[in-house]
Amino acid sequence: MKVILLEDVKGLGKVDDIVEVHDGYARNFLFHKKLALEATPANLNVVKTRKTAEKARQARELAQAREIKASIDGQVITLPIKCGEGGRLYGSLTTMDIAAALDKAGHKVDKRGITIHSQVKTLGDYDVDARLHADVIARFKIRVVAEA
Repeated sequence: MKVILLEDVKGLGKVDDIVEVHDGYARNFLFHKKLALEATPANLNVVKTRKTAEKARQARELAQAREIKASIDGQVITLPIKCGEGGRLYGSLTTMDIAAALDKAGHKVDKRGITIHSQVKTLGDYDVDARLHADVIARFKIRVVAEA
């Protein structure tokens, strides 16, 4: 019996895969646990539509990521931070602070995708990478200056 997987099934396939399984396995396990649907023409059309929509969404996300990369790649972003004597910061600069500065500049970047190459504890310039998409990484600098 051909079935369409609704979830990843170990040893069988991933979501939306069409696989051939024994009738008993399909009826007693896959259908019972709502892991699969029977591969009828109507269900196949639904899967085809869903895959097309998913590809379009991924292409849109990739285009947006490349657009953001083009605008921030190589830029220097200035962050005013409170600091003490000798240019030492109170605390340290985090990825959340960098994401907020980018958001303020009009670029939506997830804080979990930002990587600072060294700890930011003093004033100065630092290299930063931002993973905007699985295939797109923007590299830019942050300049930490004393708050006036």
